[in-house]
Amino acid sequence: PVMVPMWMFPVALACGNTFVLKPSERDPSPSLLIADLLRQAGLPDGVFNVVQGDKEAVDALLAHPDVQALSFVGSTPIAEYIYTEGTRHGKRVQALGGAKNHLVVMPDADLDQAVDALIGAAYGSAGERCMAISVAVAVGDVADKLVPRLAERARALKIRNGMESDAEMGPLVTGAHKAKVEGYIA
Repeated sequence: PVMVPMWMFPVALACGNTFVLKPSERDPSPSLLIADLLRQAGLPDGVFNVVQGDKEAVDALLAHPDVQALSFVGSTPIAEYIYTEGTRHGKRVQALGGAKNHLVVMPDADLDQAVDALIGAAYGSAGERCMAISVAVAVGDVADKLVPRLAERARALKIRNGMESDAEMGPLVTGAHKAKVEGYIA
């Protein structure tokens, strides 16, 4: 909820634009923290704005005549909707949907580093982020060494309340996401 906006708003602000962030309604709080930190740093009111809401808020931004450009990262169906509606309203649109990230582990890889990278990319943010690794390719016989180490590390993950300092993976964002993950396991 913070990483992707931080790719976007600094450039927009540095170029002299105002910025309107409409975060996911499933996890809106980090956006308010960003806004508060920017305010504390001296950014004038109205330069960085947070709009909370669901599809109605999105549609209002898509149609608003003062919004000139849109950037979205998320699911493919929503990216297609944002692109179609935004361009229909004459806006410049960047809509990134359905990321599938791959990691290739070569036979001469540092396996400790590969396991750390895979665990972080697969389980960081409970795997619910656009940079999560969905496919890992082990080249040659490196899988024979990699998979047991990866399984051991995954079993040892500290899964708890995300606010606990030693948590390595917090809860999934919704019951629907939990059911989806359980479907992968079953």
